[in-house]
This record gives sequence, structure tokens and C-alpha cells, in this order.
Amino acid sequence: MLYKWLLFLWACAIIHTAGLAQNFDLQGHRGARGLLPENSLPGFLKALDWGVMTLEMDVVISKDQQVVLSHEPFMAALICNDSTGTPIATEHERQYNLYAMTLTEVQQFDCGCRGNARFPEQQPISVHKPTLIEVITAVEQYCREKQLAPPFYNIETKSTPAGDLVYHPEPGVFAELLYQVIQQMGIAERTFIQSFDVRTLQYLNRQHPEQKLVLLVENQAGLADNLEKLGFVPEVYSPHFSLVTPDLVKTVHQKGMRLIPWTVNDVAEAAKLKAMGVDGLITDYPDRIR
Repeated sequence: MLYKWLLFLWACAIIHTAGLAQNFDLQGHRGARGLLPENSLPGFLKALDWGVMTLEMDVVISKDQQVVLSHEPFMAALICNDSTGTPIATEHERQYNLYAMTLTEVQQFDCGCRGNARFPEQQPISVHKPTLIEVITAVEQYCREKQLAPPFYNIETKSTPAGDLVYHPEPGVFAELLYQVIQQMGIAERTFIQSFDVRTLQYLNRQHPEQKLVLLVENQAGLADNLEKLGFVPEVYSPHFSLVTPDLVKTVHQKGMRLIPWTVNDVAEAAKLKAMGVDGLITDYPDRIR
């Protein structure tokens, strides 16, 4: 009888552990920035091969109101060449304002062929900044062809109060343009919208309360103050990994949220955070962290 009881407990433990592993949300930061150009089609597809559950990405808005993938609202000198193949100078990068450029103009720039000096393992590939529609179309087709489970999407609105009507439309217009693409592409149930800018999240919470939202945090204000500023409890609280403590994980879970820190590239740090009980990790290196 004791043997059967121990066997039963062992089987339950195996099932529980498998469930935790399955639900742990490994997110590829900007696709797989440590290994392939950020926010690029090759990076997202390769991240799927490395077993990520969620593709994390950034979006901006072009002059003709296209939702375009880019971390900066301009052509970053670190990674981009202009339409003639000349590297963009740091002192001139903000002149290449994506909100002042049409999609056709934006896609004449190469933001991958030089690699990224901050990520020496990154493989240089010639890429343009894709639209969100391009990315979703390619990802969904790739998953069908490879018989992979369709991924989740974690999409950040790159907006700031200082950037309103300079580098992007006002928050409600920005958020609505993104929301409409998500609806058009039929991925709403698998999409989270994240931001440091509480205004885009507040708009979506008011106008589209079904949309799953993520509060990004890099300040020292603390959970209570950050949620008070936001004005509601989102699905996910996403702080910089250095801000995570066991008490924070516990409190976040008590409030019914998941906690997914960014950006975790060290294996030992990832193990430490997982032991604290975080619900996932955002990483530039899904190959090493998985």
C-alpha cells in the first residue's frame, strides 16, 4: 500500500512539473536579438525554432499610419544604413523620423547587414523594418508549415508624452491602429499589448477591455505606486529583472497578475528568477535560456 501511495505521489509530481514547464512563458526579445537582427522576420522565425512561447516586439507608426516594427521611432545609427548603403551617423539618426516617412521610404533602409556591436554573436543579415502584418503573416504560415503551435505575441507601443505628434500619433490613435491590426489578423486571443507609457494601456482598457495588457516597469516606485498610476490591474506586471524579489512575485500573484521580467540573458540569473516563481522570462538568447 505504501509503495502504491509513493508511486501515486511521484506521478502527480511529474504531471505538476510538466504543467509548470508548459506554462512557463519563454519570450524572444525583439525575436532573438542576441543572435539575429532585432524585430526582423528571420529573428522571429528562428526564435520559434528555439522553442519560444511568445514573440516580443516593438511597434511604431509611419507617416501613412502603418504599424511598423522598430524599437526606436527613428533609424538607429547603431544598426541602420540609409538607402544608399551608408551607415547613419549618430548625430543624424533622429532626423530619420519614421513618423515623418512613408512605409515605402522606411523599407529602403537596411537595419541588419552590419550586425549589432552590442551583440557580437548576432549574425548580420540584410533586413528592412517589416510591418506588423508582414510579421504575423510570415509567423503564422511558418508555424503551419513546421507544424508548430501558434505563438503568443507581446507587442510594445513605443510612445512617450514628449514624442506625441513628433515621433508618433497621440496615445489613443497609436493604440487603436495597433488594435485594429491585431483584430484584422485574427490573433487577438494570443496577443498582449505592453508599454511603459500608461496612456496607451489606459486607452485600451477603456475602449477594448477584453484586450490583455502588460505594464512595463523600470522605475523604483514599487508595485503599489505603479498600479495606482496605471489605474487598473493588468494581466501581466513586467519589471526589469533586477527589481524582482520573492515578495514582489508573491504580491503580484496575490493580485491576480503574472510576473514576467525583462531582459534576462544570463543562465544563472534565469534559474534564480525561476526559483522565485516568475511566470516567464524575456530574453535576447532563447537558445541558451530555454
